[in-house]
Amino acid sequence: MKIICEGIDLSEAILKVIKACASRTTVPVMECIKLSAKNDTITLTATDGEIAIQKKIKAEICEEGEICVPGKFFCDFIKKLETVQITLAANNGKMDIIYADSQTSMQVLSAEDFPKIDVEVNENSVKLKTEELKKLISATSFCCATDDSRPILKGCQIVVKGGDVTVTALDGFRLATAKGKVESSTGDIEIICPARTLNEIDKMLPSDDGETELKIKKGILLVCVDDTVLTSCLYNGDFINKDNIIPRAFQTTVKVEREILKASIERAALLVRSDRNSLIIMDIGQGKILISSNSDLGNVNEPVKADVDGKDLRIAMNSKFITEAINALQEDKLVLSFNTSVQPFICENEKNKDALYLILPVRTTNNA
Repeated sequence: MKIICEGIDLSEAILKVIKACASRTTVPVMECIKLSAKNDTITLTATDGEIAIQKKIKAEICEEGEICVPGKFFCDFIKKLETVQITLAANNGKMDIIYADSQTSMQVLSAEDFPKIDVEVNENSVKLKTEELKKLISATSFCCATDDSRPILKGCQIVVKGGDVTVTALDGFRLATAKGKVESSTGDIEIICPARTLNEIDKMLPSDDGETELKIKKGILLVCVDDTVLTSCLYNGDFINKDNIIPRAFQTTVKVEREILKASIERAALLVRSDRNSLIIMDIGQGKILISSNSDLGNVNEPVKADVDGKDLRIAMNSKFITEAINALQEDKLVLSFNTSVQPFICENEKNKDALYLILPVRTTNNA
């Protein structure tokens, strides 16, 4: 294989696909990027077995072929050559990188052992406005679990029914659900997509007013944006039914200014950021929320004016969870709805109810 290309084009393509390289594996080829040179195109592919990213760039192909290069080293090295033209010449398990008046050699692997990536995924599909898809991902994916104790919770449930789409995520301590509209679909669809996949899709998506199509086939999701193709395995299993978790009635509801509440919580959280639960307390009643936190560093007590309807309440919560929910909401006023100090509460916009966040309180000696 022998190719000539611009360093900046190659570097940008590598940075797209390197995210799919495996970092901890006993299979060396999974840490590699496969380079395929054919006609006038180089195709770069990386996969860790769950997610695969493929990117195509134009180049002068002197000799067609395929090889696998060590992903991290190749990425770091080519990044230093973005301003020059590069020649890659591979033969007999070695590749020469020729640039300006210099030459570097590196060991490469055969492409024969690289996993086959299925890009013929077109059994079912759903098309959304790109802006809508980005909004749904950012509103939910941060609530997915990050550990492997319940793998299915590392993904978001995506349900397409009629012209609506609902995305739900939970990690056992909180839940996020957001609704949107689809432009078209091949029918009703229900999948569980890894949060990592959705976050990579979000980074791929342009910031224009176009549309993005999600293609699905037998446990595989495919998204194509320009010359970049992402494929991902989907999770199998039964997702938790959110309708069985979200309360339908509340004893206490609170309307409060978003920015004022957020700022007060963030100040209270500073004292407890080293604690496992980052615990803050809300005392709700008499037209205000009293936000407090206590640690060896000191204590914070701040009243926040609010419209309170219902019973007075004292409730403890993880400051990170409530802050992330507030950040995901957009309106000037929020509504917090509670039952008891040990039951989940919800946080949502005052008017637009397309997104909802449910948070499990922290049990303390005062509310256990």
